[in-house]
Amino acid sequence: MRRLFLLSAAAVLMSTGAFAQSTVTTTGTGHAAVVQIEPEYRTRIKSYVTEHRVRPVTTKEKIIVGATVPSEVELEAVPADWGPSLTKYRYVYSGERVMLVDPGTRTVVQEID
Repeated sequence: MRRLFLLSAAAVLMSTGAFAQSTVTTTGTGHAAVVQIEPEYRTRIKSYVTEHRVRPVTTKEKIIVGATVPSEVELEAVPADWGPSLTKYRYVYSGERVMLVDPGTRTVVQEID
């Protein structure tokens, strides 16, 4: 009975999101990641792009989630203040959107508009 209570309490704590600022969940296929970013971090990211006057990149193909970013496009390092779980990614600013990119595969994992 005590074990059931502890498991229930742990589940409640985890579901509140108190521990996570932003989370990364890999889908069952292993090909794509779903990145969930808290609103405060989305605001920081948008502010960063505006304040630092990040120049957008242009490509022949539209850069979308799931697509591979062309090798000629330079991937930028994600600043630490965007959230600790996002620093393993790189980003591209394209079409007034920030695209989080897995640097190992150059695959876009999240769009921040």
